[in-house]
Amino acid sequence: MDIFTTGVLTRVVQALPLPAPFILNNFFGEIQTEESEEIHFDVNKNRPRLAPFVLPTVPGRVVSSKGYKTSTFKPAYVKDKRVFTPNRALKRAAGEAIGGSLSPEQRMQLLLRQDLLDQLDMLTRRQEVMAIEALVTGRVTVKGEDYPETVVDFERHGDLTVELTAGDRWGETGVDPLDDVEAWALDVSKQSGAAPNTLVMDLKSWKLFSESERVQKLLDRFRGSDTLASTVGGDGAKFMGNIGDYDIWVYSGFYEHPDTGALTPFLADYTVILTSKQVEGVRAYGAIQDEAAGLQALPYFTKSWVEQDPGVRFLLMQSAPLTVPYRVNASLAAKVR
Repeated sequence: MDIFTTGVLTRVVQALPLPAPFILNNFFGEIQTEESEEIHFDVNKNRPRLAPFVLPTVPGRVVSSKGYKTSTFKPAYVKDKRVFTPNRALKRAAGEAIGGSLSPEQRMQLLLRQDLLDQLDMLTRRQEVMAIEALVTGRVTVKGEDYPETVVDFERHGDLTVELTAGDRWGETGVDPLDDVEAWALDVSKQSGAAPNTLVMDLKSWKLFSESERVQKLLDRFRGSDTLASTVGGDGAKFMGNIGDYDIWVYSGFYEHPDTGALTPFLADYTVILTSKQVEGVRAYGAIQDEAAGLQALPYFTKSWVEQDPGVRFLLMQSAPLTVPYRVNASLAAKVR
């Protein structure tokens, strides 16, 4: 059987263990695919409104329907290309017995699975970075080789991007982090009507937060994950406890920066995100621009082919992703130090 046919590759990818990105899985759970190369996305910035009062004997008052802004973006195209040279299958695989216990065909199957899993992990990690940027800044910056730097601005309200100044920073005398959290939750409710119930912070923010006497008094560390109202774990995330309705998570995942090679935290130092599933995040994908994919609307597509001279096989994963917070004002981010 040819393990590199499109049908087999699709089945192999579907059978792979799925990555567990914390932000994507919790706040960007909806998937939207397009049949065009552009992504059309909606952003809802409506504030909560009241129904009008009128006398029963007079005509009803016309109320405009709740609206949203639809934008179009031509996303950068992800093309992760791997090379399979014949000698790869002739070498002992990692973990294989000294002297070799697998045939070249078996090693090729193992190599294929490893590369497909790595491609899927890298694509998911790229989207995780975009999702975090959307929640932290209200924007996503897309740039890459042969793709001009482009900022997709979801136009989050300015009050929902906070940077504390001297005298108000966490850890300074007289500053109570819970006072800030309560005020920020009110700002989110004002601008979106959402009720944020999840705090996500980096380790340095958590250290300052947990040093607060009020936090130490109110923090409940004993409620298990089965009691959580909404948020579940993921790679790099650790549940720290609850305070009232707030689930508190520390996110300490890292990735290798594609430009510098430096190990980079997903969440920058002293960053706090206040949000909930009500942000209604969407993983949007433009169409796969490849006839081998049948011009379908797919989150990603994998194919393989052979160059005859020299004899080299290529494995390519393609995607055109963008993360979109539909209710952009249902989240707030703060720099607390």
